[in-house]
Amino acid sequence: MRILHAVRSDGFAGVESHVARLARAQHQLGHDVVVIGGDPLRMPLVAGGGVRTVPASTVVEVFDAARPWAAGADIIHSHMTAAEVACAAVLFGQRTPLVATCHFARERGSNPVSSAAVRYAARRIDRQIAISRFVADRVAGPSVVIHPGVDSTSGSRPASERDRVLLLAQRLEPEKEGDLAIRAFAASGIAHEGWRLDIAGIGSEHVRLARLAAELDVVASVRFLGQRSDVPELMSRAGILLAPCRVEGLGLSVLEAMAAALPVVAVAAGGHLETVGRAEGATLHPPGDAVRAGALLARLAADAHERDAYGERLQSLQRELFTPAHQAEATDAVYRSVL
Repeated sequence: MRILHAVRSDGFAGVESHVARLARAQHQLGHDVVVIGGDPLRMPLVAGGGVRTVPASTVVEVFDAARPWAAGADIIHSHMTAAEVACAAVLFGQRTPLVATCHFARERGSNPVSSAAVRYAARRIDRQIAISRFVADRVAGPSVVIHPGVDSTSGSRPASERDRVLLLAQRLEPEKEGDLAIRAFAASGIAHEGWRLDIAGIGSEHVRLARLAAELDVVASVRFLGQRSDVPELMSRAGILLAPCRVEGLGLSVLEAMAAALPVVAVAAGGHLETVGRAEGATLHPPGDAVRAGALLARLAADAHERDAYGERLQSLQRELFTPAHQAEATDAVYRSVL
């Protein structure tokens, strides 16, 4: 099958990683795959040598890059609204199926002009995929739920060999609720036992979060690491991952933590209920409840045996349900349904 993926982006965050891993898994199944968009250096690196990649950071660039490939494609698969609009325009008058994946739990279109373009694109989409039931329930139109997958790992370090580090790996934006992670860390009291909070990510909330750490008297135990390309290595050394965002569509960092047998303390909301929430003894706290989150942190920090056991349960769940191969096979079924 000849598959064309498109995302309007020159970055490499959760969506781009999703596209790259899916494209690689599809190539491994024997498909001919092209990816338009994403960071020009990292996209080909993660997608693998068998996947052709073409840079495109604007809607016009996606349109121009897709046109030469569209006529020969069996399926065009768009990711996020801008790529949907560009691909729908490319396919005007053509019968090639268009599949769209919804990555976020919100409606498309943010202004009258984009809304008009989105309505046009929506009429052209043949099938819609959502990355979680949480997302599917919050976007227009019926969706097939296909959870993303991440690569499984081996040789995970036991708790006794991991650093006393809580890791927060996400964008520093208001909807991500990074302030809850800092409040929970302060409430847990484990800074006095040698634990620290490492925050990997950048965003508009950096200054406010740094002030909050100072106000709560944990600033000496909080490190802002900035944008990192070595998050998997950070996860292999950390003791616990924090996932406080209640509107997370699924949570790629959570899946990566599960693969690394890294215990996760997450909010009982959003896509987390479909990942760590499925594990026995999942450490979930109510949305916005820093006190409860802090208590869960304190309990895990004090029990290395439970950290190991919980991490192993999460890793087994990831290997069973959240792999790129599983995702590619489920996506193939969607493709076949529209061909």
